Amino acid sequence: MARAAEDVKYRGRRRWAGSHGKLWWDGELLFEIESFEGKVTADREDVIIGNSKDSKIVSLTGSGTFTVKAVINRNVKKYLEEWQAGHDPRATLVGLIDDPDAVDGQKERISVDNVWFNELTLMTFKKGEVVSKEFPFGFTPEDAEFIEDVE
Repeated sequence: MARAAEDVKYRGRRRWAGSHGKLWWDGELLFEIESFEGKVTADREDVIIGNSKDSKIVSLTGSGTFTVKAVINRNVKKYLEEWQAGHDPRATLVGLIDDPDAVDGQKERISVDNVWFNELTLMTFKKGEVVSKEFPFGFTPEDAEFIEDVE
């Protein structure tokens, strides 16, 4: 029995692999990227209607984290010096998933602007392991947009 074109189109190989993800920090490709996550959370207030609890979105919070396998001390010194001088520097992050097996060569790209960092890991290591650094961040959700998305 012949399969529908849709069934063949969405085989397991069509699932995205994070191995093909890329991240740019202020326009510079992070070749040592290990992981990236950006998300928006709805902040809600309770609304009581009769005897039921409902909710209302009152604001949005943008947050995320990325991890790099440490090769160089990328931007950490610059941000630390800015913080020490009393400044609150902001960044732009652009993430891309571009898996060569994606259906019809589709990609997904997001730009997140007005990014601030919540902490800076100055140094970390564990004997016998490759050094990685995690960068937790926040952003204003209005400054996030999909540049390319899968249809």
